[in-house]
Amino acid sequence: MSLGSAPTRQPLTPAGSPLESLLRIADTLSSLERYATETAGRLVLAEDTDAEAAEAPGSIRYVEGPGAIQDAVDEVLRRAKHEILTSRPDGPDPTRPVDETCAAVRDPLTRGVVMRTLFPHSARFSEPTKRYVQQVMTYGVEVRTLPEFFDRLVVVDGEVAVIPGGEHGHGAALIRDRSVVAFLGDVFERAWVRAERFPFRPVRAADAAGEVMPDVRRAIKTLLIEGRSDKAIARRLDMSLRSVQGHIASLREQYGAQHRFQLGYEMARDAYAAAPTATVPTAPAGSAPAGSAP
Repeated sequence: MSLGSAPTRQPLTPAGSPLESLLRIADTLSSLERYATETAGRLVLAEDTDAEAAEAPGSIRYVEGPGAIQDAVDEVLRRAKHEILTSRPDGPDPTRPVDETCAAVRDPLTRGVVMRTLFPHSARFSEPTKRYVQQVMTYGVEVRTLPEFFDRLVVVDGEVAVIPGGEHGHGAALIRDRSVVAFLGDVFERAWVRAERFPFRPVRAADAAGEVMPDVRRAIKTLLIEGRSDKAIARRLDMSLRSVQGHIASLREQYGAQHRFQLGYEMARDAYAAAPTATVPTAPAGSAPAGSAP
């Protein structure tokens, strides 16, 4: 983008009188003022054009840095007209007060915008998350939880979506491509149907565990059969590595398995046996039956 050329300043040569010198100085300053005004106008026009392009249908804009990402997400939420869909695998930001976290959605919710939010089952054990859920439910937000989870997602009015982006997960992508936004909305809807309502009430952790642990245990079994590592399972279910390893140890004891490979085989055998018209697989050559030494 060309910003034009600066006016040529004439050297102030000695004049016949001080008045002539002052007139030449005034003329030079006037030229500089016109140049500065024209340049500023071009810059403002360029910034407006860039902003419009970033919000045009079909565009994708990348944002880097926690502060910039939060500002961009808050702005998208504030502009909502009909519906907000969010998934939050890691719960609300613990460094932000609950009131501040809710501020971005308070205005659209009071205007009648519908909001649905998904959390992992582990959110039921988080005090900050429970405080957040308690507050947003007063505005009519629906909250559900899932045993297995996908990444952070925001979809607003079926027109714009925000997903993680950039290197090392420190960025976000604001997507306005209708096909991509529709696909992400469908992903959310499929997860929503499988999710369970967040039963917000003052409960002890033991009570919450009784409600969600069967789902969590089934998810761990499925991921073990798929051959996922302990770290991958913990990341997928938003659980600590130690908790996942405790569940796996309980499963090994339940199935009488001496090692991980045998545990996976025994669980897969049970899954096949439980399926209708299933053919139960035979043990691979050289594998030990349950309860025998490896």
